[in-house]
Amino acid sequence: MSTPDNRLQGRIALVSGGASGIGAACAKRLAAAGAAVFLTDVDSLQGEQVAAEITEAGGLAKFSQHDVTDEAQWERVVAECQSHFGGLNILVNNAGIAIMCDVFEMSLEDWQRQQAINLDGVFLGVKHCVPVMKDMADGGSVINISSVAGLQGAPGLSAYNATKGGVRLFTKGVALECGRNGWPVRVNSVHPGIIATPIWDKIDPTLATEGANNYDPDEMSETAVPTGVSGQAIDIANGVLFLASDESSYMTGSELVIDGGLSC
Repeated sequence: MSTPDNRLQGRIALVSGGASGIGAACAKRLAAAGAAVFLTDVDSLQGEQVAAEITEAGGLAKFSQHDVTDEAQWERVVAECQSHFGGLNILVNNAGIAIMCDVFEMSLEDWQRQQAINLDGVFLGVKHCVPVMKDMADGGSVINISSVAGLQGAPGLSAYNATKGGVRLFTKGVALECGRNGWPVRVNSVHPGIIATPIWDKIDPTLATEGANNYDPDEMSETAVPTGVSGQAIDIANGVLFLASDESSYMTGSELVIDGGLSC
């Protein structure tokens, strides 16, 4: 008989972009470890489904529709989380998009949209969640989802590199600010490699129609990843659980790379 995982019992987590892929896996994994999970996304249908799955499995979850680029919506979801669950201990800044396009052909509109979701959204999450987390009895843990593209360049992903590299260094700066303020809030980033999630269906704007995706993460991993296999969303969720728990209590300002050796 397996021992129940209660390492996050009594903790409250907010997961942005929680309707699918890595975000959904994180929401489910944190809930399975005892956390009450407030998940948000622009996709209400899928978000409500993930929350229902967590509840049906015996966990605590609530969904709220949320555009991470809108500061007023961040204020609303943080207030809703506090009202519904009584506080906030864990923030998983996961919401993000990837646009594959030669930077010399990218429109300013696409550049700004990707920056707004991937970088502004992380900033707003930190700005509005940390002030709540610092006053919690158990303190807090911020986990910003970056990418191996935040560690090294990639052709066709220069704009994405800019956002994810920004997340990495923003994480370090905020970690120092929290530490030097004496706040019990740790701030770390996670850097996934090639993970089999729905993001590959949307990465190339020229292949936006249903069924037109040409990017197979398994095929890419066979040649690009030393292990030869792509990662799964649960691989990232397990790393997020570690950073959310007391097992990583002496980690802040660090990056956790989960990429099968891709960035070696």
